[in-house]
Amino acid sequence: MAVTLADVAARAGVSAATVSRVLNGNYPVAGATRAKVLRAVEELEYVVNGPASALAAASSDLVGVLVNDVADPFFGIIASAVQSEIAPGGTAGRKLAVVCNTDGSPEKELTYLTLLQRQRAAAVVLTGGAVEDPEHAEALATRLRRLAATGTQVVLCGRPPLATPTAPPQAGETDADTPADNGPRPLTVAFDNRGGARQLTEHLIALGHRRIGYVAGPPERTTTRHRLEGHRAALERHGLLDGADHLTVHGRYDRSSGYDGALELLRRDPDLTAVLAANDTVALGVCAALRDQGLRIPEDVSVAGFDDLPFSADAAPALTTVRIPLHEAGARAGRLALGKEAPPPGGVATVRCDLMARASTAPPRERGARRDG
Repeated sequence: MAVTLADVAARAGVSAATVSRVLNGNYPVAGATRAKVLRAVEELEYVVNGPASALAAASSDLVGVLVNDVADPFFGIIASAVQSEIAPGGTAGRKLAVVCNTDGSPEKELTYLTLLQRQRAAAVVLTGGAVEDPEHAEALATRLRRLAATGTQVVLCGRPPLATPTAPPQAGETDADTPADNGPRPLTVAFDNRGGARQLTEHLIALGHRRIGYVAGPPERTTTRHRLEGHRAALERHGLLDGADHLTVHGRYDRSSGYDGALELLRRDPDLTAVLAANDTVALGVCAALRDQGLRIPEDVSVAGFDDLPFSADAAPALTTVRIPLHEAGARAGRLALGKEAPPPGGVATVRCDLMARASTAPPRERGARRDG
């Protein structure tokens, strides 16, 4: 028997109207109430077993592209490339790309996935790093499993592959009921964030830098962790790991975090000679803070970013960074989403990151000469 809206309302202890408001997102609902409703939806599998199940074999011409911030060039380039593949010239096989801006919110990410399932999206592309939270990871895996079960192709772009669940079956379940065996897994176009960060740090060390600060991204993001791991692997290789925690600060992936992070690093170590930034936008904030402190780039402090966004080569001085071929990666994700390209072996393709050494990095000057010209 199909699960109804009234069943969800009864399970959550709210009215059917409140359930409708939560699912449609068209009216403000208190966070605790929203959580109860979404938990009831999960427990009852309302979307899968409700009226939409009759249409499970059909799909629409819609492709969802989930981004953290559509105004960020990193995500804009990927989304544009996906769209270029799913809506080529002519009318045959064209799809409608819908860009969903999550603002980095795990709750919004799950809500968009539910809405895309209700619209029977032909494909969904999730971009950017994932949130490292076990509860969210489980909820995300459930959403993606349901999308796949209704025929939606899911592609992760710039994310690591989903971890294979290791929990044993619960009472009344068989091995076939567990997430690991329930439908196809998402295809993945992953970025070598560890390798790229390792290249950047090796570059600075080869120039002679030993006091290297790091303005990292949000600690809960996979991209942050992987880039930080690559940075520290290079430090460890050269016996420079001691003090790395002291010279690491976290913030958002934006300019203001780079500015504030650089000031904090200078407070912790006024004699640092180089700063690595979480991405190119953060690096611009780092450069601004250093200049406001009367420091020259790279004569006094070298600065490096990550991603090689379009403005990086035109910064003054041109920014040393790691290039991720974002447009190529997004285009490949689009082709995989529509079945226009054969899946990579094991369902995972890893995109190489390349060092772009430019004018913002140079050998460190003698300490006494840094501000004497």
